[in-house]
Amino acid sequence: MKSAKKILALSLATATMMSLAACGSNNSAGEGTSDNPVTINVWAWEPTLTPVAKAFEKKYPNIKVKITNAGTAQKEYTAINNALQASKGAPDVAQIEYFAVPQFVLQNSLKDLSEFGADKFDGYYTPGPWASVTYGGGVHALPIDSGPDAMFYNKEVFDKAGITEAPKTWDEFYEAAKKIRAIGGYITCEPTNVAVTEAWIWAAGGKAVTSQGENITINYANDPVAKKYYAFMQKLIDEDLIDTKLTMWSEEWYKALDDGSLATITTGAWMAAMLKDGVPTGEGKWRVSNMPQIDANTDGNGEDGGSSLAILEGSDKAAAAYKFVEFAAHDREGVKIRIDKGQFPADTETMADESFLTKTDPYFGDQKYQDVLVEGAKKVGDQWQFLPYEVNARTTYGDYVGKAGTGELTYQEAINQWQESLIQYGSGQGFKVKEG
Repeated sequence: MKSAKKILALSLATATMMSLAACGSNNSAGEGTSDNPVTINVWAWEPTLTPVAKAFEKKYPNIKVKITNAGTAQKEYTAINNALQASKGAPDVAQIEYFAVPQFVLQNSLKDLSEFGADKFDGYYTPGPWASVTYGGGVHALPIDSGPDAMFYNKEVFDKAGITEAPKTWDEFYEAAKKIRAIGGYITCEPTNVAVTEAWIWAAGGKAVTSQGENITINYANDPVAKKYYAFMQKLIDEDLIDTKLTMWSEEWYKALDDGSLATITTGAWMAAMLKDGVPTGEGKWRVSNMPQIDANTDGNGEDGGSSLAILEGSDKAAAAYKFVEFAAHDREGVKIRIDKGQFPADTETMADESFLTKTDPYFGDQKYQDVLVEGAKKVGDQWQFLPYEVNARTTYGDYVGKAGTGELTYQEAINQWQESLIQYGSGQGFKVKEG
């Protein structure tokens, strides 16, 4: 693995070293005391971290937290890399999804939190998130949530379209899509979102990547389950049953969710908090169900996201930064704030809490939706692996699959081309990559 790690790290190794003076202020201790108060810079897109920061500042009055939304997911990662390359402007703490942790680890960009005692938290978090933040040894971040997939749907739109219950299979999803299109809306959007693609294939039992050290086999193009998904998406595109113009997280996307012209989102459990924040007028309209299955004989699930808080290697306020990370991710007060705001936990204690499982929410029509999400968490298959350069893969996905939305390529043709680009990129980074 050393050769791949060295090559992948090369583009940012110099910038990372130079960033040692870029992430923080001139307070070398970085502790945050009455004599030397500090402000830590946190880049995060998740809204529930704002009330967490307020509670943290009450507990640690000598540490101020400045939260900046530098963009969601890939946009933030690009901004971090740009800041590292420029040797200035990088944050002390960054929210990083689990799939992206390996790439930042290989770039030597994240601090090992074991020096602060984080290695003692094994067992506190569910296995998947903990395995993600401990990739390659050490503890490179602390989990703050997890993302078992679910379908969030607008019951008001479903009722108007004559859909009496959430679709349980792909065929039922297709039939529901036709009914919603008949009243002028779309059941879902954007076939170019790789996280959504992976979620459906993962839930159906597919496996697109096998990664062992520097040896990688990529099988997005030929996995039998994946091929069925591409054919399914192609049918939705051909029959104009999916909105190919909307982009997830855009202002137009939120507007479509608000006015009912977009009826569902298939994504991670964390969407409960994002939906309430982004579409406040939707209270009482939305519900949560398990992911549609490839057929009636399948009962699986995947994960979409879930994220952690990491400290950039160059932060000179790491001690103060860790106090915030630990408060948000491990301290019961910090964890409870986020859970009460609708986030889905990564820790076993919360997930087994009866009050959490039976909690209702007027936004979701007083549905015990956490029960549904925990059920989904138990069904997540362990077969899925991410590429060690997943950030690159997700960044380029739309360049190819976007052509399927415009009709320039079929979905399968677009995937074929994307896979070839992944093989070439990985080989160029020193990995031994082959097609499955």
